[in-house]
Amino acid sequence: MSRKWLLAASAAVALTATAGPALAQGKVLKWGAGREIASLDPYSFGETFTLSVLNHVYEGLVRYTGDLKIEPALAESWETVSPTVWRFKLRQGVKFHNGNTFTADDVLASLARVTHETSPLKGNLPAYKSSRKIDDHTVEIEVNGPYPLLLNDLTNIYIFDKEWMEANNTSLPTDSGKGVKGYATDNANGTGPFIVESRRADAKTVFAANPGWWDKPRHNISKIEFTPITSPATRVAAMLSGEIDFTNVAPLQDLPRLAASPDIKVLQTNELRTVYFAFNLSDKMFESDVKDKNPLRDKRVREAFYRAIDIDAVQKRAMRGLSRNTGALVAPAIPGYTPAQDARLPFDLDGAKKLLAEAGYPNGFSFQMNCQSDGLVNEEEFCQAVAAMWSRAGLKPNLSMAPRAQQAPKRVKGEFDVISFGWANEPMIDAYSILVQVLRSRSGTGGVFNWGGWGRADMDALIDKAGVELDNAKRIPMMSEALMIAKNEHLFIPLHQQPMAWAARNTVSTMVQASDNKPRLWLTQMK
Repeated sequence: MSRKWLLAASAAVALTATAGPALAQGKVLKWGAGREIASLDPYSFGETFTLSVLNHVYEGLVRYTGDLKIEPALAESWETVSPTVWRFKLRQGVKFHNGNTFTADDVLASLARVTHETSPLKGNLPAYKSSRKIDDHTVEIEVNGPYPLLLNDLTNIYIFDKEWMEANNTSLPTDSGKGVKGYATDNANGTGPFIVESRRADAKTVFAANPGWWDKPRHNISKIEFTPITSPATRVAAMLSGEIDFTNVAPLQDLPRLAASPDIKVLQTNELRTVYFAFNLSDKMFESDVKDKNPLRDKRVREAFYRAIDIDAVQKRAMRGLSRNTGALVAPAIPGYTPAQDARLPFDLDGAKKLLAEAGYPNGFSFQMNCQSDGLVNEEEFCQAVAAMWSRAGLKPNLSMAPRAQQAPKRVKGEFDVISFGWANEPMIDAYSILVQVLRSRSGTGGVFNWGGWGRADMDALIDKAGVELDNAKRIPMMSEALMIAKNEHLFIPLHQQPMAWAARNTVSTMVQASDNKPRLWLTQMK
């Protein structure tokens, strides 16, 4: 491997030592992203990438540092006044981008909006019960029982201006997955380090430095020009030519070429996100030659799907040897992980065929395989590879490959048989994230992303107990046990922790890369 590679051995790395804080001095950072954000409304879809981009505009009460430690943001301090009530002292003197003053009323209105029954992001606050204003700069948040992860949750709950929402009839959340739009879909008004100056969806969004930001700027960027470039080849060409300064999605197959350029630095590690295939376990299949029943509900069939995958071949060919193979649903850094979860079923093509025959499908069956062309790292490649492997086992996958904008609504509606799926457990950085949002049966704020009917009573009971247990020595084993149930039932087929590769030109002197794969450009210095 070239010595020009910069390997991220810890939670965060920088291209060079920072020269110290500086105000924006006319530096324009051109960001070539792998896809467009879902909306300017951070509540419109629970997608890490969209939320990470919008964190430059909107802020939460607390935030993660570059090394994933929680620090104050719009709240200066907090305390627990009872096992179920948290009190937050709000930062004074903060202004929204339109000049309105940030107060407790904005926090209450934002919490009401994000936890509304129609909010796609309500699962990010699974324990929320209510909130109340003590004074203009003090709020209390009540949770539905002792709950250890409220601060983690709040890192991704961004605060809106109540007056702005009411004036523009956008007090209710939008939903990009279901096509529900509103004023906040194309307009923004946060407190963050950058202001949305202009936007042409699918073309370019320009963010200008906020001169009135409450925090001390550690960047010297005057503008960020965010351009979605979905074609990997075009994105690489733009990086090599200097058309863009930075991409957070450097194609794996082009990393040696990028690293060979004297003008480009590459940052690479594995991120927290784990990638799987997930099954639709409803009564009937969505698209199949099997009628009136669903073979995927049979554990033997799911095991056959698992055994038919040659994960080493997937890693070598589709992932260029840069992914981390796993049998677990969460990364080792996530509380709830145990080494036992990492053991994979071996690749066994004959065993897969035998299981299918035992289940009554010696000739396999057809099914729809929903993958995204602009979602996970090298998703198109690994989906094609696995589809071919399943075909060799006698199965008949119909691979549906399309952009996220087309596939996400189908997933939300359950219009699939098998989907590629990735979960980073953010913002919690805890296994409770996937357990309560994905694996738990749908109820209230639980199971918001349970699109395939993966809930089970035994898992639900463990998840609910873990959600109110403050003692980590008791809570973490509960989560581990629930994850092992999902593993043993083959509700998902784990593949790998996906690699994370960024590239930046030498015009960028300092950049923090954290394992949550979220660019924090308010920490970036340019030459």
